[in-house]
Amino acid sequence: MDGKTLIFPFLAIVLFITQTPTAAKESSRPAAYTNFIKTKCNITTNPSLCLKTLMPYASTVKTNPRILCKEALKVAIKDARSASLIFWNLKKREGISKYEAGAIRDCVEAVKTAVHELKQTVNTIGHLSDAEDKESQLHNAISYASSALTNAETCIDGFSESEEKVNPDVKKVIDKSITVIKTLASNALSLISDL
Repeated sequence: MDGKTLIFPFLAIVLFITQTPTAAKESSRPAAYTNFIKTKCNITTNPSLCLKTLMPYASTVKTNPRILCKEALKVAIKDARSASLIFWNLKKREGISKYEAGAIRDCVEAVKTAVHELKQTVNTIGHLSDAEDKESQLHNAISYASSALTNAETCIDGFSESEEKVNPDVKKVIDKSITVIKTLASNALSLISDL
């Protein structure tokens, strides 16, 4: 399989990252809201991606750190779901070896588990204000988000630890997709840890 057959899944990921939702127009975002997001994104592992993905939600977030965390998690979930679909379609492509198909299938499962853990994190963050033991709930949210990162990393392990020859184009699509998922989840984790 050549690089041209894998360009479309890769472009889908790039389009996801470059397409910002139209949650709010730039002119309708008060400076206090955008400054809040800029300040919070500065503590993340990738401030520029944080700004790019979360600034469209400034009018929703306002200056609420919990809502910012939930929006960051939702962005990570959306990207992980897109990557999972790309992986699933990649598995069906002609020229994929049995080993690669198995590793991709395992990767899809790892990403699905990561999505589930990110959803649990959203749910936990949503109940922080109602929780009697906020510290314990915050710890749970951090644990769920950390587990999601671990599961995303597990996906790459299936390609890195192999003695089998893996098509470099397949590995490149997987690596790039997982790197974006991990970065978005890591940004969300940084924001949660700052609550």
